[in-house]
Amino acid sequence: MKILKKLSLIFITIFLVGSLVACGNKTTTENNSNSQTENIEKNDINNENDRKTIDREGKEITLPEKTDKIISLAPSITETLINLGLSDNLIAVDKYSLEVEGVNKELPIFDIMNPDAENIVALQPDIIFGTGMSKSNGTDPFAPMIEAGTFVTVVPTSDSIEGILDDIIFIGKVTKTEDKANKIVEEYKAEIEKIVNKIKEAENTEEITVYFETSPAPKAYTFGKDTFLNDMLNQLGVKNIFGDQEGWISVSEEQVIEKNPTVILTNADFIENVTEEIKGRPGWETIDAVKNNRVYLISKNSSARANENSILAFREMAKAFYPDLFNE
Repeated sequence: MKILKKLSLIFITIFLVGSLVACGNKTTTENNSNSQTENIEKNDINNENDRKTIDREGKEITLPEKTDKIISLAPSITETLINLGLSDNLIAVDKYSLEVEGVNKELPIFDIMNPDAENIVALQPDIIFGTGMSKSNGTDPFAPMIEAGTFVTVVPTSDSIEGILDDIIFIGKVTKTEDKANKIVEEYKAEIEKIVNKIKEAENTEEITVYFETSPAPKAYTFGKDTFLNDMLNQLGVKNIFGDQEGWISVSEEQVIEKNPTVILTNADFIENVTEEIKGRPGWETIDAVKNNRVYLISKNSSARANENSILAFREMAKAFYPDLFNE
């Protein structure tokens, strides 16, 4: 009997110890599981926080995780995406982007001013790039796309060279091509600096006043301050005759004649022999730019699209203003 009692006590002790160990293991397992879940949740939160940034409209956004399928609804942005090596990622564009070199001409196209939200969302894009022009009529055509859970970011037309560079960096950040974007920016800045330094070193004393016609007479348009083209004129050391006004403005022929610019630029390349048309306008023969045959055509796309390709317009303007310095 004593032996049986001892054996019973041993078995009970073993059972209790085993139960305690099992409970401990269960608690440890549960704790480990809870800890792993908490870590995953923390990682998700940290990952989302890492993807937060400020967009070009000044709003806080969370960058998309995927960048495989991109829709661009602005030719200026499309050009930047191509330069970032993302032509194969484009699944649709606006109709003006079809002329951009490197864009697949078979892609679906959409209207900038009235993009079809339903058909755009149906393409299941990871990213939609829009332009502020799409909102110019007072409505937001991107709202239904955002409501459908699609990532949309709008890049307004920048009003300065610095703004253009910030746009490029932002687009690179959204598309996970920041290294390429930084390289484009550095090359752009280096080219601007080289041209500006050459002008400063020449110590030119001539005052150059400029009229840049972006739409021809009789409904002529030009620009004033707070535009990237005006910033370029400032960088080149010349004076915009309408630089005291703001934004894109309509002007009369009489105003241009009165202000008497020494150089006239135009990017209205859709008009045949546009420089000759300007020089032949009645009354314009009194303008210094016409008398001295200083009327020049500037590349339309590079002077109309606020992106890295605007460096071409910058070079062309420098050559028009300082032909002796940039005669190559």
